Amino acid sequence: MRIMIILSALLMQLCLGATYSWSVYVQNLKSLMGISQTQAQVPFSVFYFIFPLTMIFSGTLVDKFGPRLAAISGGILFGSGWIVSSLGVYNFNYTILGNGIIAGIGAGIAYIVPISTCIKWFPNNKGLVTGVAVAGFGGGAALVSTVAGYLLKLDLTPFTLFGYFGIVFLVLIVFSGFFMQNPPNFSKTDTIKLGFLEVLTDKRFVILYFAMFTGLAAGFAINANIKEFYKAATLMTGVSAVSFFAIANAIGRVAWGGIFDRFDSRSIIQLNLLSQALLLFASPFIVTSPLGLQIFAAIAGFNYGGVLVIYAGSVARIWGADKVGSIYGWLFSANIPGAVAPLFAGYFYDKTGSFTTPLYTLAVIILIAIAILKLTKNQHKI
Repeated sequence: MRIMIILSALLMQLCLGATYSWSVYVQNLKSLMGISQTQAQVPFSVFYFIFPLTMIFSGTLVDKFGPRLAAISGGILFGSGWIVSSLGVYNFNYTILGNGIIAGIGAGIAYIVPISTCIKWFPNNKGLVTGVAVAGFGGGAALVSTVAGYLLKLDLTPFTLFGYFGIVFLVLIVFSGFFMQNPPNFSKTDTIKLGFLEVLTDKRFVILYFAMFTGLAAGFAINANIKEFYKAATLMTGVSAVSFFAIANAIGRVAWGGIFDRFDSRSIIQLNLLSQALLLFASPFIVTSPLGLQIFAAIAGFNYGGVLVIYAGSVARIWGADKVGSIYGWLFSANIPGAVAPLFAGYFYDKTGSFTTPLYTLAVIILIAIAILKLTKNQHKI
């Protein structure tokens, strides 16, 4: 049964990560609908807001109705959202509604299920199983991008693909959802009972939230703008950099999860943050060639992958496995302020033609997070 839990979790996340392949469809959407670059990005931007916002509440739903019902409900909404999005050929607002709002709610409900369920089934390997469970989210983007790119070359429209993918995602997530269940005799009695306001004002949560925000912001700023980091990059160089980031992201989730299990949470968080800060400071010296861009993308993706693992594991260690669904859902909302980073980086690039200032600024903010973790070491156990 434990093996089926892991495989089902991986399959669910492969589907849920599909939205991160959005850049593949943008050019075709612009041509078909006569819309601008900004308009074509609206469904993805809406998804990126709705997804973490829903996770603030989804953990409570998992606790109340159980992982199976939550996974199935989320899968139905996510797949249905893509199907609704296919109607965008008639009015692009359907794509915004489908891929942005409906799929965003579905992902927000379903995403936390594999994480919390796997941690309950593998309490002694919280980091590793979390990494495996969410690796599919990063790998899903690379897989769907490849398939979608091939089908678009066969003259299928993005709207046709949205419909096809929606049916596939709905079936696969619902199928996987049937295997999502708590372990036999799993007890909630040994976990700390805390309400939303109690957790929100807990200094450990505040420290984790700020640290996670800085890590996410760095990853977002790089991922969203990576094609422009090397000005002389060809189209395929840029595309390959995106793929390197996505693949390294998936690998990083598993690797950082394995490392997390061997050390205390505070040390691993600091190591992950320091790795990101050093890369940001070194970026002008690394990205000087196509090869440098690929190396930069891979390291950035690997570090970013750790962010999506070590904080979930930290929540389990501090508040108990039973609270991962709710508390990590609240912590995951750090994605919302973190999503401002690409706009911040893009603004300075438009003004100066360089990403150095925003990347150095993010690196300094990360160093502040590291300093806070060090200064509070004896005050708050993380």
